[in-house]
Amino acid sequence: MSRQQDEQAIALAGIFQAAALVDQVARRGLIPQNEFEASVNSIFITNPSATEDVYGGVSELPYNLQLGLKQVRDLASKKSPENKEITRYALSMLHLESRLRKHPQMLDSIASKLETVRQQSRFYDRDNADDGAAAEVGSARFSHPAVIANIANLYQETISTFSFRIQVTGEPRHLQNQDNANKVRALLLAGIRAAILWHQVGGRRWHLLFFRSRAGRSAERILNQGRS
Repeated sequence: MSRQQDEQAIALAGIFQAAALVDQVARRGLIPQNEFEASVNSIFITNPSATEDVYGGVSELPYNLQLGLKQVRDLASKKSPENKEITRYALSMLHLESRLRKHPQMLDSIASKLETVRQQSRFYDRDNADDGAAAEVGSARFSHPAVIANIANLYQETISTFSFRIQVTGEPRHLQNQDNANKVRALLLAGIRAAILWHQVGGRRWHLLFFRSRAGRSAERILNQGRS
């Protein structure tokens, strides 16, 4: 199996994991913390040495991307998707990524604002020293409610200005909760970040029609690495 196929499967899993988490927030109001942290953290990995590093490295992929890899594996099967909303969210993220590529100034603005959020997040690192000094990077800090709120605001100031918007459906009581609304927007940005990665490693929308089985095999193999 080619290296490019594995990279595309990882990026696609990143998209579908973000989409699945959005769906879980909207319908249940609860999401697995590990996958949530991995997806949000990926937003800040802008210059990885390898595709796997966006989601914690080779050894952590089967755990950090477990939800997304299972979605990609199941997408490649002949079974109908468990929840068509997840696929709709994923395709919408791919569409917004294509729109974003045509607006380099917005991309620069997002990068600049993310750097500001990164610096602010140091105050929320769980591993901060007792004297209040900022610790080195800890991915858990990016999932702090205040940081998630900042990411959500960034999304509203940039991506939400496009005429096309992702309509999230679910339980009103969950969607009307401000913390949940912030998580949804942060996850949408994480999905778009994964869509950027997907394009960078050669992924195209038509691949979802003709090469799903390849992505599914790669996803299954990566998942099995965590069981060995």
